Amino acid sequence: MLIAQISDLHVRPAGQLAYGVSETNPFLERAVHALLRLDPAPDCVLVTGDITDCGLAEEYAIAAALLARLPCPVYCIPGNHDRREPFRAAFAPAGYLPAAGALNYVVDRGRVRIVALDSLVPGESGGALSPATLAFLRAALDDAPDRPTLVMLHHPPFETGIAHMDRVTLTAGRDGLEAIVSAHPQVERVLCGHVHRSIQTRFAGTIAQSAPSVAHQVAFDLRADGASCFVLEPPAFLVHRLGEAGVVTHEVEVDRAPGPFPFVLPADYPGRR
Repeated sequence: MLIAQISDLHVRPAGQLAYGVSETNPFLERAVHALLRLDPAPDCVLVTGDITDCGLAEEYAIAAALLARLPCPVYCIPGNHDRREPFRAAFAPAGYLPAAGALNYVVDRGRVRIVALDSLVPGESGGALSPATLAFLRAALDDAPDRPTLVMLHHPPFETGIAHMDRVTLTAGRDGLEAIVSAHPQVERVLCGHVHRSIQTRFAGTIAQSAPSVAHQVAFDLRADGASCFVLEPPAFLVHRLGEAGVVTHEVEVDRAPGPFPFVLPADYPGRR
């Protein structure tokens, strides 16, 4: 089973750039084309937050239309740049979102369970998992102890070393999340966004990882006083392959590269070995 994960789309109204620089709408369109090129195709796509840049209905309409080009199910969670009610209105037709309250939900795809958690705190860059959301997670994991599970939320529950991002990560509920995941060994991954970089660490007896952005990336800067900046490094996404032995994750760049070229050389190649 293949599950693609894209993150931090930051869709803007038509013709507008994120931060006056990043062409996020064309970036998302290119990411959709890259997902469509995958062979074998993913069984579903997870979108780990910041679908829009400002939470505007116009932005959600653009994002939903582009994501609708994908032939497989697409499951989204909000990030700190999103707004719950416009988010809910845009993606309600897909049928997986609750009608009211926090945007927590569970979907089962084959033998895999996906538990989506809402870490959005309106008006704040950092995130939090409320007691009700943590209770939702515990119940979802208790309900299927033998089913391999992916937990997804926007804000990473770990420090990255990128100081300005660590100040706006999961600011409440981290200990509760760790305790619940530690008690449920079926959790194969905790999947996040927010950091605009591919980062992995051990967490609660499993692996927690953030996905790169399909638009711009946060600058790699591990200085304690590093500036809050982004760079136009190549956009990328993750593909999680679920096999009998567990989950293996690949990072895939959005843009095509030269190749592929065969390793086996023709017989008349000079100096062939």
